[in-house]
Amino acid sequence: MDSLADRVLKGDARAIARAISLIEDEDPAGADVVRTVFGRTGRAYLIGVTGPPGAGKSTLVDRLVTAFRAQKLSVGVIAVDPTSPFSGGAVLGDRLRMQAHAGDEGVFIRSMATRGHLGGLSRATGDAAIVLDAAGKDVIVIETVGVGQDEIDIIRTADISIVTLVPGAGDEVQALKAGIMEIADIFVVNKADREGADRTAASIEAMLSLDSWPSGKWRPPVLRTVATTGAGLPELVAMIDKFRHDTKDELNRRRRTRAEWRLREVLGRTFMRHVEEHVLAPGEFNRLLDRIANREIDPYGAAESVMERGLPDLRGHFPLDHVGVAVRDASEYAALFERLFGLPTGPPEDVGLHRLRFVETGPAGSATLELVEPLSPEAPIGKFLDSRGAGLHHICLLVTDIDATLAELKAKGVRLIDETPRTGAHGSRIAFLHPSSANGLLVEIKQPAS
Repeated sequence: MDSLADRVLKGDARAIARAISLIEDEDPAGADVVRTVFGRTGRAYLIGVTGPPGAGKSTLVDRLVTAFRAQKLSVGVIAVDPTSPFSGGAVLGDRLRMQAHAGDEGVFIRSMATRGHLGGLSRATGDAAIVLDAAGKDVIVIETVGVGQDEIDIIRTADISIVTLVPGAGDEVQALKAGIMEIADIFVVNKADREGADRTAASIEAMLSLDSWPSGKWRPPVLRTVATTGAGLPELVAMIDKFRHDTKDELNRRRRTRAEWRLREVLGRTFMRHVEEHVLAPGEFNRLLDRIANREIDPYGAAESVMERGLPDLRGHFPLDHVGVAVRDASEYAALFERLFGLPTGPPEDVGLHRLRFVETGPAGSATLELVEPLSPEAPIGKFLDSRGAGLHHICLLVTDIDATLAELKAKGVRLIDETPRTGAHGSRIAFLHPSSANGLLVEIKQPAS
């Protein structure tokens, strides 16, 4: 069977829906789909439609889809709605407003809930657009949830931002203070058949006249539409085409800026997941919150402490993974540490001629004690025990690229026991430095399994 990513690339609607659902649920399989298809994207043009609640955005988007389909373009629509407090899903379901396209194979419409994410979009919107792009959609229209003054994530997501306003919504001067007014590539005064439409358009024009517009810089036009009847839609589509043509040299810069914002977001979320799953012990994050609330520690100090543990090689050091202790019977020592200090010991793991057991001396992700027991008389650890008895055998330092580290050490004249890495515990790759190059200390370097 074709993989989910293969089916997405073929434009399979069910595969597209499944991939977006995985992305919304933050399932690792969703990230795998994005990784696989990303190299086949970048062809679609992303149109953002934003504005306050009640501006008629959904009806306007529906009309835009009709216009693009008349041009034989395939279209994807991502409509971001408020989140249901009960189901966590989209409340309004903008697909209900676009039933005319339900049977059109050239249109894919998806409603997405914000799930508490601010900025007018769902956290998954950008990746959902990547999936639709990979599926071959020529145009992707992204409709934001009804936004306020500074919820302007759409400018970080779309190639063009259309700000939709409506007459009679209140004090135009107050509205023009909003940050949302600064992101528009095109202003649309929708419901222009209402009283006050000319005044709203004039207010926007007055605002635009306060700025100087250098030659060659796009000046946002102000258009009037009545989405329910389609009035003004041909002019809007023509203006979108004009913007795309006139700013094509600007497109790469916008997309690079978008890539920077996206990378920073993903790095932040990935690091927090790493901290919660591998750095902090269960319940430790909540204890940190309690300490901050009780003024025992400040947020900066707490963050710095977590950063040092989450990125132990931040200052260029090799973090300590474990200290190896040679023993005749690992189970006896495991019982000793449990009885004296209450330290838990993991299950035994046989690697080559040795049996390993790890004593957890701190929170998950911190350094451990490795109890190394020989399984046969030929085991190197057995010879060590015969000559020196039980005790410290080696220390293990973590590296991110063991091949590069070995090459660097070899270039420095370090004598290596292992010229090439071998398999260690938990699928890691390990190598040992000869004690003659470390003042008699046996040093292991380890690259964890990916």
